Amino acid sequence: MYPLRVSHRLLLTIFITQSLFSASQISIITLHSIAAGILGGGDSTAGMPTTVVTFSTALTAYFFGIYLGRFGRRIGLTTSYALGAMGAFLGIVAVLNGSFLLLLISAAGIGMGRAGSQMSRFVVGELYPIDKRAQMIGRVVFAGTIGAIFGPALIEPGTRMAAFLRVDLPPGPILASSDLLSSFMPVANFNQGLTTGPWVIACALYCLATLISILFLRPEPAVIAKQYSEPIAVERGKRNGAGLMELLRLPNVQLAILSMLICQTVMTTLMTITPWHMHQSDHGNSVVSLVISAHVFGMFGLSAVTGYLIDRYGRIPMMVVGGLTLVASTIIAPLSTQLPYLLAGLFLLGLGWNFGYIAGSSMLADALSGSNRTRVAGFNDTLVAFCAGLGTLSSGFLYGLGGFLLVSIGGGALALVLLALVRQLSTKQISLQAT
Repeated sequence: MYPLRVSHRLLLTIFITQSLFSASQISIITLHSIAAGILGGGDSTAGMPTTVVTFSTALTAYFFGIYLGRFGRRIGLTTSYALGAMGAFLGIVAVLNGSFLLLLISAAGIGMGRAGSQMSRFVVGELYPIDKRAQMIGRVVFAGTIGAIFGPALIEPGTRMAAFLRVDLPPGPILASSDLLSSFMPVANFNQGLTTGPWVIACALYCLATLISILFLRPEPAVIAKQYSEPIAVERGKRNGAGLMELLRLPNVQLAILSMLICQTVMTTLMTITPWHMHQSDHGNSVVSLVISAHVFGMFGLSAVTGYLIDRYGRIPMMVVGGLTLVASTIIAPLSTQLPYLLAGLFLLGLGWNFGYIAGSSMLADALSGSNRTRVAGFNDTLVAFCAGLGTLSSGFLYGLGGFLLVSIGGGALALVLLALVRQLSTKQISLQAT
């Protein structure tokens, strides 16, 4: 029997590695579109690396869930950080050689790393008894705040590090690209301020996270998880290795997945188009940054508090609060293009996501154990990533049809669907437990 202080130490280790991973990822994302626009030769290629990251995450998340269940949480998380380091290294090579194709391969590696690192919230959840689980998941989600604050600030130190290591571009022409796409995606003639800095600093931080994870994530979290396996009644008796479809038929598993999926879709759809909406309304970049900062604070800044509330009042009630908060955000945000409405709407959008995402993660961690937990968690993250990708793609289409109001109506409708599903599936779950 391991004392709770061992779980606390492992939580601290995962929090540190996740903070490093988040900061690294955001530092790269800050310049991803710029690098893609320059190396790809036009506006049409600027968003491709972000799309590759999203769908790479979606395609590999399920397999990472299986990987963590088979080889252990320490090896699984360490592998994800190592993949991030590999992706960042390829990004350095891509920029130095002016290769757009290699930049996309780099983005795929970073997306694969993200797929594994996202499993950390379930790893943390299983280290604690059920009455503390949401609080601890909230704390590791809070690591995203570290990345949001420090990620963009790492670009300048990364540029200086790249110059010191002599792996940055000199002023002047970029070397001609040798990849297969160069024939119809010509590389820009000049580097236009392009730097390897974000990839250099990210590679260093990813490597540090890999080292910390392999050295200090001991004992194996899956061993500790066995003493806190308290699956709810409808799951009792199911052994590891049960069929995926059998597990997905459990009402509590369905509700957990739908809560995360719908909250992620609503959040990404509105958040993606908001900067463009504000630009169309003649807001400056500083004002746009302020609104997005408020949104990010709503997503991550109060995670420890929302985790406590979820443990205190229950997963289902806080899913309802999350759904109502999302509805409120979709009503407030399109009321006016004035700053107070956009600030309030986007903050509530992030907060509603926070409630629904942590409550869903906690419910899924409660419902399953062992390899079943990681396998279904990986499947969940695959669905969530795909829906997030579809949300970002659909936001522009909806905005073109009916402006920000139509995007908000679509998000509000999805949030109302979540509330209806919570009512239906929670009732079904109670009736199954009674029998």
